[in-house]
Amino acid sequence: MPSSPSVLVLYRLKPAILADLAGRFRLLDSHASPLPLDAFLVAAAAGDDPPRAAVVPGSGVVRIDAAFLDAVPSLGCIVSVSAGLNHVDLPECARRGVVVANAAGIYSADVADYAVGLLIDVLRGVSAGDRFLRRRGEFFSPLGSRLGGRRIGIIGLGSIGSAIARRFEAFGCIVSYHSRRQKHDVSYGYHATVLDLAASSDVLVVACALTAETRHVVDRAVLDALGSGGVLVNVARGTNVDEAELVRALAEGRIAGAGLEVFEDEPNVPAQLLGMENVVLTHHQAVFTPEAMADLDRLVVGNLEAFFAGTPLLTPVLVFD
Repeated sequence: MPSSPSVLVLYRLKPAILADLAGRFRLLDSHASPLPLDAFLVAAAAGDDPPRAAVVPGSGVVRIDAAFLDAVPSLGCIVSVSAGLNHVDLPECARRGVVVANAAGIYSADVADYAVGLLIDVLRGVSAGDRFLRRRGEFFSPLGSRLGGRRIGIIGLGSIGSAIARRFEAFGCIVSYHSRRQKHDVSYGYHATVLDLAASSDVLVVACALTAETRHVVDRAVLDALGSGGVLVNVARGTNVDEAELVRALAEGRIAGAGLEVFEDEPNVPAQLLGMENVVLTHHQAVFTPEAMADLDRLVVGNLEAFFAGTPLLTPVLVFD
């Protein structure tokens, strides 16, 4: 009977999925090893049955680049547990014939719900009111702002951005967007630049992938275009926003508020943000629901089984020149 294929596991999976995977593959789990990562990779590559696939985190703790692929040259498949792929050198993987799968679509509904929740919290002061009541035992009833009728500008109309748009549309908001290409199958207004989008929006929602082009896509000029009544919501990556400029804009009243679920230097958060009542902060948790995690478990297993069976991946990532 042939032995089970080897899989490198660099993401801390839940015990249930680890047990499921262990019944199908021979797992080389970095979290079960006392070795530092570099030494672990060397040992895995030197074994009699080196891994042909790897399950990797999406946080950037492990970067899948030429050095990583040199360390484990047997790899033919990377399965990332994130939708974003700024931690994977896709052209290098393609050059070596390494196929890549991500968690496309798994998190869209939950992140979209979260984006709406962040904005409602900023506009209506839900968290601020909760803090006031707990500290002082009194009711706190400042004037909030209505969500319906707001002009919502979305940066990135992919799976997550589209789900966000549908939700805000249901609230009676006016949705427009900026994306790499105009999408002719939607009725939302399109803006060719982020600057134009910000100038035409009351709320700017960041939902794009992090690439060299979208690093600091929200900068001082964009924040100033959004204006003193504007709100920024970021559910993408911290580095999509120039965080230092955002802090200055909030402190100087050049924008009205922000709902932030990601930061440039995670897990660190700028101290100035912690004292701002018009800012809602959470720690990169929008994707973490039991439903999404169950879907992720099934997707990881499905992509690995497809790779070892020689069939198309369930969520292949294509590289375009």
